Amino acid sequence: MQVRRLIQGRTPLLVSIPHMGTYLPPDIRARLNDTGRALPDTDWHLDRLYDFAVDMGAGVLMSTHSRYVVDLNRAQEDTDLYPGQVKTGLCPLQTFDGEDIYAEGEAPDGIEKLNRIAAYWLPYHETLAAELARLKSEYGYAILYDAHSIRAEVPRLFDGRLWDLNLGTAHDTSCDADMSQAALAAASSGGYSAVLNKRFVGGYITRGYGRPADNIHAIQMELIWDLYMDSGAPYHYREEKADNLKPVLKSVLQSLLDWGKVRYGNQA
Repeated sequence: MQVRRLIQGRTPLLVSIPHMGTYLPPDIRARLNDTGRALPDTDWHLDRLYDFAVDMGAGVLMSTHSRYVVDLNRAQEDTDLYPGQVKTGLCPLQTFDGEDIYAEGEAPDGIEKLNRIAAYWLPYHETLAAELARLKSEYGYAILYDAHSIRAEVPRLFDGRLWDLNLGTAHDTSCDADMSQAALAAASSGGYSAVLNKRFVGGYITRGYGRPADNIHAIQMELIWDLYMDSGAPYHYREEKADNLKPVLKSVLQSLLDWGKVRYGNQA
């Protein structure tokens, strides 16, 4: 199975969804315990939630494999994104709640982790880098929107309850500050709580690919599950909730496109 799926767009905007994959290669699945096989930390249904993006002209890059195979939003060196807080890791061994996901003695060793990087991590990132380069070549700039979702309350990772819509730009080092403010205004327009650079400031993809001085701008959206799905297994999609949320997310994407037209003044 391909480790990623790319739908090329017709604007400078690329939506990346690195944690929606649910596929487990048989050799890995056989070594996970029941908790691991349930994939509780998946960013469920984001392809369905963002199904409007293609009609807007955005490209969409999606993972197919579970983050338990390899986390595409971590550096291949497995550096710590949030020093001093719980580290979830490049090849996770536990759920966000701290439960083991492998049967006893079955966790991957260093060699296997390197093999997973080569087989699963690199193809996604090679595609991501190539697509951003293509967009920049065609339009003079590129905008990367990294889409995520999570439970509203995960005590092991953060205190209290998250805001509804959590934007991150590595404190405006991954994109132009005017772009992030436009996105925040759009996110705040639909009755949902929205914040910028609070608990989530952007993962490896946002920080690694956002280079505003090079005309590549990246922003992360982390939204809570309650807005569009059930927060417990079997994680059902809730269409009525999702339909209420979609116009706000569409407005956020449109704000990025509009900002680009003003900033760069091209045909996009």
